Amino acid sequence: MRLFETRPGDDGLPGGERALAVLALVTGTLMAVVDTTMINLALPTIAADLDVSASRSVWITNVFQVVCAAFLLVFAGLSELLTRRWLYLFGLATFVIAALGAALSRNLETLLVFRALQGLGAAATLSIGPSLYRAIFPSRLLGSALGLSALVVAGGYAAGPTLSGVILSFADWPWLFALNVPLGVCSLWLANRALPRETPRRGGFDSLGALLSMLMLASFFLAMDAVGHAAPVWQSAGWAVLAVIAGGLFIARQRRAPYPLLPLSVFAEKRFTLAVSASGLAFIGQGLAFVALSFFYQEQMGFSPLETAWLFTPWPLAIMVVGPLAGRLADRVNPSVLSSTGLVLLIIGLMALALVDESTGVAGSLWRTALCGVGFGLFQPPNNREMMGSLPPERSANVSGVMSTTRTVGQSLGVALVGATLALGAAVQVTLWLGAATTLLALLASLSRVSLARRALVARRASSGGQ
Repeated sequence: MRLFETRPGDDGLPGGERALAVLALVTGTLMAVVDTTMINLALPTIAADLDVSASRSVWITNVFQVVCAAFLLVFAGLSELLTRRWLYLFGLATFVIAALGAALSRNLETLLVFRALQGLGAAATLSIGPSLYRAIFPSRLLGSALGLSALVVAGGYAAGPTLSGVILSFADWPWLFALNVPLGVCSLWLANRALPRETPRRGGFDSLGALLSMLMLASFFLAMDAVGHAAPVWQSAGWAVLAVIAGGLFIARQRRAPYPLLPLSVFAEKRFTLAVSASGLAFIGQGLAFVALSFFYQEQMGFSPLETAWLFTPWPLAIMVVGPLAGRLADRVNPSVLSSTGLVLLIIGLMALALVDESTGVAGSLWRTALCGVGFGLFQPPNNREMMGSLPPERSANVSGVMSTTRTVGQSLGVALVGATLALGAAVQVTLWLGAATTLLALLASLSRVSLARRALVARRASSGGQ
């Protein structure tokens, strides 16, 4: 298989070692992604069993997401001191232990504590996952490796709701958490054996920057959650103001910190900055679409939650098919052209979904959703390759943290925009048009770096002898 071939001059791990290391990353990522999607579908069942209200049960998901979002940049920076290998092992171990604790929980308070710990473990693994792909694979296969990563994430999103429905049809909800334990133990063994060993960076850690980063991201997520659930204005505004203040202080701190958590110099590279902008805007569009369609399918078309999950399946399935192909192409042709083409297809798909009504039928919805998945699958791996490949390898941990944070922020903002739009009395279709508009902005950002990416591709071919 091409991904595991070794050629003279390759950086990264030898071919045979790559396979075990990738398997460790795949299992770890699947746990975090599948867990999130499984638990979302199971919230009504958990709420009924624990005898809590639906509004309180939402925190089973929220506390996981808040903690995970808050620690993404922190762990990306900390990985330089601890090494990515040890941080990944810590994240896996924490996630598995917390999953066992969640499975044994018999009240909401205990479950929330273990869900917070799961969020901590997920943040440690997800924050450095993309950078580990760069450490494992040679530069010539970076796009293909990130395409594989997109396939794994999309597969997790596709499998999560279905797996949750199947498990809940014959077992109690604690088994949703217990399922992670044997998978996590296997992933831990693989990671300990196969992940590359590194030399820790010498120097200090930006503790103040880490605290400000956590405050900024947690406040932002809580603000978006308040907007999405139509909370009182003072509540969402308060969290938003706190996020802005913490963000300003964080930027000021990064400019003068001896060892900044996130060196702002990375944004001086235009290819990186434009790729980050395109990613954030595209994830806003995706977040908008996912939530808007959930409302439309259940409230206007009368589908059950499980049926709604099935209607979403073409999106991640299309990413699973297209993503690896797009990643492989991104190693050979201009990745910005591929990303821009994908965004055009995503815009067309979102506009087509905005035109759906009760008379459209299931088949009409499915091809529109699949088109969105094809577009996103064609966009994401090449765009991620641009982010990861535009900066030196020693910055890959920082890039990985920015990638994960951008995805989280974009999706949260998309969800909040749906809540705000619906609270104003607008139709669900309006939010889909809004998603198409944000994706159009992503397209403009992507198109503006085509010439830069072309020059980088020519330079890369020259340095590798045309391979």
